[in-house]
Amino acid sequence: MAPVTDDAGLGALLEATDRLTGPGGPFEMATEDVLGVPLPVFKRRPRSLAQVLAAARSHAEPGDRRCMIFDDGTEFGFADIEDRAAAVAAWLRDAHGIGPGDRVAICAANSPEWLLTFWACARMGAVVVAMNGWWTGAEMRRALDLTEPKLVLMDAKRRARLDGDGSSADGDGPPPAAPVVALEDARHADPDAAPPEVPDIDEDDPAILLFTSGTTGRPKAAVLSHRSVVAFCMLQAFIGARAALLAGKASPGGTDGDDEAPRPTPPPPRLAVYPLFHVSGLGTTVTAMLVGQPTVWPLGRFDAGKVIELTKKVGIGSWGGTATHIFRLLDHPDIGTVDPAQLVQIGIGGSATTPELIRRTEERFPHLTGTFSSGYGSTESGGLISYATNALLRAAPDCVGPPLPGVEVAILDDAGRPVPDGEIGNVCARSALVMLGYWRHDEANAETLLPGRWLKTGDYGRMENGLLFVASRRRDLIIRGGENVYPFEIENRLEEHPDVDEVAVIGVDHPELGQEVRAVVVPRAGARLDEDELRAFCAETLASYKVPSQFEVRTEPLPRNASGKVLKHVLAADGDADPGFVEE
Repeated sequence: MAPVTDDAGLGALLEATDRLTGPGGPFEMATEDVLGVPLPVFKRRPRSLAQVLAAARSHAEPGDRRCMIFDDGTEFGFADIEDRAAAVAAWLRDAHGIGPGDRVAICAANSPEWLLTFWACARMGAVVVAMNGWWTGAEMRRALDLTEPKLVLMDAKRRARLDGDGSSADGDGPPPAAPVVALEDARHADPDAAPPEVPDIDEDDPAILLFTSGTTGRPKAAVLSHRSVVAFCMLQAFIGARAALLAGKASPGGTDGDDEAPRPTPPPPRLAVYPLFHVSGLGTTVTAMLVGQPTVWPLGRFDAGKVIELTKKVGIGSWGGTATHIFRLLDHPDIGTVDPAQLVQIGIGGSATTPELIRRTEERFPHLTGTFSSGYGSTESGGLISYATNALLRAAPDCVGPPLPGVEVAILDDAGRPVPDGEIGNVCARSALVMLGYWRHDEANAETLLPGRWLKTGDYGRMENGLLFVASRRRDLIIRGGENVYPFEIENRLEEHPDVDEVAVIGVDHPELGQEVRAVVVPRAGARLDEDELRAFCAETLASYKVPSQFEVRTEPLPRNASGKVLKHVLAADGDADPGFVEE
């Protein structure tokens, strides 16, 4: 591939970054000790999630602005969200003995009570164990055995699954050691109860235990600190401020005081569809609280038609989600009823932003041409490592941008040695966002956290002229006859086919080649796919060894986890899984 030139706006991007993060800038960086390692951090930042919550009241003006809007009619305001969280904190303390440092597990679908409980724990210094709402009863019990929370809060559906209602192969299991309480009880917390004192929370105290997506093997619990979550949300705010600066809609500005986070002009309401047990879901609520952005939460299973109606009713100006969420919105017959001018941004997280997704979005919303961008990160990295603007994506579709402020990236071979620029190796990163480690998993920590707090991401990629390119997950790499095949570029090509709706590429065993390439495709409604025609379509742009030798056409959506990622191990096993996102 040819080097990315400054036609992609890289020079302007770096200049805007320097203006915002340099001395006196609103996102000024300074070097501080983080767990024994000198790392760049934002100089003016909240020191805990409790401070983020306390500052929410300042976003209430002008007027009594709404903070969180739910499609069941529930609303919270910036003026009262801290009081509501304080009431739940008092309930946790008085009814269940929860105090600073105690772990509180939540296993439920997104709900107002989930969010109130999260902020209550953040305020009182308790640690949220965010359990995957899709888990079976056996998986829930394993997570509870691992994390040993003092209290478990569940909705009725998850509770029935934990107890074993005879509807699954799990059967009944031993009850958790901690009491299990209905999450909805949090809504009835006494608003007049004396709230707990806000403790002295250290930035590197644990805030959240988030389980990795678990697309292979058993999930592990990544421990994110208050510093990590705040830094993630500061970077989200920085990305917005940089985009505005590049578009000529804002000046670099500055801020007074040592501890106050910079607050750009509040953006319009943002769609919030990620499950709250996912880093993007929790990041949505914290970032919104930090910058004063209303969030709109459709409850239950993702329904594109319902989201479109909610968009028009509430005035949502920003759509966010995985690529699958956005494709389903674009494919819905009511998409034409949305006034294009209402949407000022569409963003992707939790999955790749592909050229076909950009093309189709800009075809439907021409005024957003040139605005599509994409971030790269993982739960273990704290959510963000790099960010690619639209211009960079157009110049190099497989680029994930330069590392974000405060993030260092290194490409290492399997022996831990740096590889030359342009060569593929293991993507490693370090920053203030990186997890403290996996909860009670020394072996995994030794493999993942290298000396100097470098995180081995598990991805293959390369650095080229200051930009990061991710080739594939290490576990997804296909080695065919000694040649490395990266599924991402084949998937991108097949997604461009007009009759392909979904695609996933996996490696399957071959007696001579070791592995060969298999593409699992789902046709668009009413379309028929021909294997020979698909193979010829791939051969137009891909080397012969990358062209799939096998095609499987499925009529059902591909199996995905809650963050929208395709469960490739399920495809490889020819299994089945629920393709939805957030359960009812």
